[in-house]
Amino acid sequence: MPQKNSLPDPSTLTFVPESEEATEAALRHHYHEILRLLGEDPEREGLVKTPERVAKAMRFLTSGARKDPKEILRSAMFREEYRQMVIVKDIDFYSLCEHHMLPFFGKVHIGYIPNGYITGLSKLPRIVDVFARRLQVQERLTTQIKDCIQEALNPLGVIVVIEAQHMCMQMRGVEKQNSFTTTSDFTGAFREAKTREEFMQLITHSRRWGERFYSSVCVERLLLRGLCEAARASEHAGADEPCAVAERSRADLRIARHDAHRIDAY
Repeated sequence: MPQKNSLPDPSTLTFVPESEEATEAALRHHYHEILRLLGEDPEREGLVKTPERVAKAMRFLTSGARKDPKEILRSAMFREEYRQMVIVKDIDFYSLCEHHMLPFFGKVHIGYIPNGYITGLSKLPRIVDVFARRLQVQERLTTQIKDCIQEALNPLGVIVVIEAQHMCMQMRGVEKQNSFTTTSDFTGAFREAKTREEFMQLITHSRRWGERFYSSVCVERLLLRGLCEAARASEHAGADEPCAVAERSRADLRIARHDAHRIDAY
């Protein structure tokens, strides 16, 4: 059983500092002391400005607690009678685990079925950032994103899936370098297994297609680069001399010469 704690739920807290400058100054002071307690010399060259840098970084990494994500969605609501899935997938995010204050990061996949209103597509990644830039746990992050979309847009259903790596499991503790954590939450129409399955197939299929496309492009670029090098080498050696880099067919060399100018674009 978890120990009882008189502290309030952090997800319900809204902290309004006396002033940005006062808060940052207090953070600088405390980080200066943390460095000293760790056995470092806060006055040495490499650390003189570290408290200031960390204070600014932490203010940014926790800035989501000072923003209203529902207002972000409502700022771009449009009436639309579209009633099929809207999916925004592979949304990168970075957050801080509230247990160790170490990063966890990965991708968020969001789907919703509109009920008379849609929102601007860019607003979904924005609310991910708002919730991620807090001291978080992945489970709560998943639910908060889902609840925000449901309450702001009132869609027929929402689903959120998060895949993440946790530095508290990789840098320390069990040190499992290849572990991923997946969480999901959903409402409405996505409670039906068939609808959830369609969503999962869509985000998985498009990802695999993207990986195959990326791999084919990489192979094409490598072949093109090799052919171009061979063409340039043969031109430098002279038409009657053998190519010093590799033996290529005349057709390959003609293609390489024709496409040599494309190399710079890659």
